Amino acid sequence: MDVLVFSGTFYAQTQPKIARSLAEAARRGVAIRLCFGDPNARSVETRDREEGLGGTLAAKIRSSLTYYRTLPELDGCEIRLHSTTLYASLFRYDDDLLVNPHAYGEPASANPTFHFRRLDGGTIAEHYMSSFERVWAEAVPWSGAEI
Repeated sequence: MDVLVFSGTFYAQTQPKIARSLAEAARRGVAIRLCFGDPNARSVETRDREEGLGGTLAAKIRSSLTYYRTLPELDGCEIRLHSTTLYASLFRYDDDLLVNPHAYGEPASANPTFHFRRLDGGTIAEHYMSSFERVWAEAVPWSGAEI
């Protein structure tokens, strides 16, 4: 399971037990990689300004991270912070991929989400997952201690 977002606040707000569910999945052997925006990154400041958020995006990221503090302690669960320009939020579960492309000046929630499935010979899901891998490779591990 892979997730790439800036804040992903809806994730914990709509599923308050998400951290517990992810911990249970990790204990069953599910590899979990969560990648949030680095609240101190210039890219977060830029997105905040572009969306007219008044300096709240970094706080939203920090708020989201509080839900996941204990997860980095678990085998199979990694959390990293990225400082990239995020063009799309990505949510991969096995061979299913949800892609939420970001239109300039609009919050993720105001944009559509597309569902793709990895298929033999298919290219769209692989295209987006390659993007995830590039961001993941540059992102910094988060221990759960600093928020």
